[in-house]
Amino acid sequence: THPLREQTCSTCIPNRLGWGLMAHPTGNGEGARMSKPAQAAPLRGFTLIELIVVLAIVALLVSIVAPRYHHTVDRARDASLRTTLNVVRDAIDKYAADRDRYPESLEELVSRGYLRQVPEDPVTGSRDSWQMLPPAASAPMRGKVADVRSGAAGQGLDGSPYSSW
Repeated sequence: THPLREQTCSTCIPNRLGWGLMAHPTGNGEGARMSKPAQAAPLRGFTLIELIVVLAIVALLVSIVAPRYHHTVDRARDASLRTTLNVVRDAIDKYAADRDRYPESLEELVSRGYLRQVPEDPVTGSRDSWQMLPPAASAPMRGKVADVRSGAAGQGLDGSPYSSW
């Protein structure tokens, strides 16, 4: 006999009557009654359509959020550059006021304690890209660094080139 035809449970009579039909004793001596075949448990999971709909919703949300995220990052980078330029220019001005001359380099500001370290240009990601401007020819103080600008190519969000900030 086939192994599936001989299935039993604790209250079943061995199933030899056919595929899936089992006789259950009633317990009152009336004999056995026939039950319907056991239903297979429904498969749990998501259909392909449901998964596609969820992925489409997620893609829509990402397409809305991504441009805003990039704009926020660009705005933060511009703000960071403006702040860094203000800090370095303030250090140059303090150095010039204290020593009656401009520094020879940004490293001199660090060695004299006006800056902890040469800051990184937030746009280029480098400490070496700063453009140092000498004092005007008519300036009474000597030195090589009267102003500093970013060496980054391109424009800020306001449309002005980074090199003019």
